[in-house]
Amino acid sequence: MSVLPAAPANLLCPIDASSVLVRIHPVTVASLPAVLDQLGANAAGWATIQGYKAAAGTLLVVPGPGASPAAVLFGVPEEGTADPMAGGALAGLPAGDYAFAEGFADEEQAAVAFGLSAYRFTRYRSGDQKEQPRLYLEDEAVLTRVRRIVTAVAFVRDLVNTPANDMGPAELESAATGLFAAHGGTSRVVLGDDLLSQNFPMIHAVGRAADATRAPRLIDCTWGDEAHPKVTLVGKGVVFDTGGLDIKPSSSMLLMKKDMGGSANVLGLAHLIMDAGLPVRLRVLIPAVENAISGDAFRPGDVLPSRKGLTVEIGNTDAEGRLVLADALTLADEEAPDLLLDMATLTGAARVALGPDLPPFYTADEALAAGIAEHAEKVADPLWRMPLWQPYMKYLDSKVADMNNVNQSGAGFAGSVTAALFLSRFVENAAAWAHFDIFAWTPIERPGKPSGGEGQALRALFSLLSERYPVK
Repeated sequence: MSVLPAAPANLLCPIDASSVLVRIHPVTVASLPAVLDQLGANAAGWATIQGYKAAAGTLLVVPGPGASPAAVLFGVPEEGTADPMAGGALAGLPAGDYAFAEGFADEEQAAVAFGLSAYRFTRYRSGDQKEQPRLYLEDEAVLTRVRRIVTAVAFVRDLVNTPANDMGPAELESAATGLFAAHGGTSRVVLGDDLLSQNFPMIHAVGRAADATRAPRLIDCTWGDEAHPKVTLVGKGVVFDTGGLDIKPSSSMLLMKKDMGGSANVLGLAHLIMDAGLPVRLRVLIPAVENAISGDAFRPGDVLPSRKGLTVEIGNTDAEGRLVLADALTLADEEAPDLLLDMATLTGAARVALGPDLPPFYTADEALAAGIAEHAEKVADPLWRMPLWQPYMKYLDSKVADMNNVNQSGAGFAGSVTAALFLSRFVENAAAWAHFDIFAWTPIERPGKPSGGEGQALRALFSLLSERYPVK
């Protein structure tokens, strides 16, 4: 696997003097007659024949001489807020070269939506792939920003979509270290039994049942000037989750290749940060493990030590993600970063509460929470704040250890909240911390969101970080 995918960013192109382009015209119900008058009788007649009414999000390709389109009509709302991903419909145009006509509002967001919709995962598909349309942009700065976003999300999707037989701990390590090497960063990896000697006991316990070729590891990557503000990203890297001895039913295992979606998304965010040259000292920590089953698997009722010094009773081996994150968060917290963010496909409870498209996030920092919400809306990367409700901390009490890894109330309430509270016990020195319980998957295709692996939170967080740490 290459470090970064070429497509679909290569479908976004600069305009030059030789470009022969089909223009995409924004139309409303009210403006449609005037635009058709401008385009001529053939366009007006074609729109009438097709019954085109300029409904928001709809396309009409106006034929020209031969097989080439003469123009494209794209419906936009008369009033109110347009769907920010509506431009994704443009990825369904016939193969050819297109550009926005004058009057197209927010070309940058429409181009992002086009690029996100143009993504295809073709690693395992044989035969010729259908040629796709290309979108040309006038502003080179806009083109650079859009390509950066589209490349990062495609990288995330490729990692998540790759099945576990080809995306084990070693392959995830290669993706992370290769990305940082490409940007001039450095990496170190703590592998196998070295996790014990270097005091990462919970990462080792979760991953020790896997085959030796898929040994657990902690991937530690850094980039940037040590004098700059420290931004640390931690991503859950469970490459496949059987549930361990508390084994999942087969239906629940079908998507478990995506259980490393947190690590994929922090790597996508890391690419955005490094490619833009934000003035931060970036660190990415990924505990990469497979939660497998063997005679060496950790068990329900075991009590594990942690890097923090807290002991954890295992109430359920299928709540393994928080265990590996806890050791990694402890390491991150030891250097008191200015900002500590973690992403994880952590709980089904988050999906019950908010569905697949709206990940919850948790933080005790009001300013950080407000900034995340603002930028999530700004770039159409939805997130929703949930409470670190301290009274629920008692649900994690244990009679034999400092805490349990799952809710012990017997009712199974507040699963996402209690998971976030568990992680909060391992963060105390960071100036600000936020946890994102993402799904990393799109079950139903829509504009901007092909079905399959998904980037979540990284566009919102990059927008926030770009504002906090602007390039001079």
